Amino acid sequence: MTEIEDFSAQDMDISKQTLKERYGQAVEIQLADVELRLDPSAPELTACPAIYWEMRDCHFVVSKLGKMRFYAQFYYKGSEQYGTGIRQFDDLFECITTLLRVQADHELSKSNA
Repeated sequence: MTEIEDFSAQDMDISKQTLKERYGQAVEIQLADVELRLDPSAPELTACPAIYWEMRDCHFVVSKLGKMRFYAQFYYKGSEQYGTGIRQFDDLFECITTLLRVQADHELSKSNA
């Protein structure tokens, strides 16, 4: 299996700018590696590059599954993990903005409960 390329400088710029627009300030983004099951029918895990950031006690992870393929999730604790409902994105900006929208909706529903 071929190795998945890291996030490019352009990917990082898109990520930083999107988060700055959302939060009104620069957000520290960390590079990470995660293991994901890319084929749901296979038991093998694949090492994937990821970006990670925290904001207001929430943790965000966007993983790169291949060229122009991304997966996003957020979590509060290990048992409170959430996705976007979309298996993968082919656009990083859309991936991050959808993740931020879903998390904001989740926060709103928690505060109204």
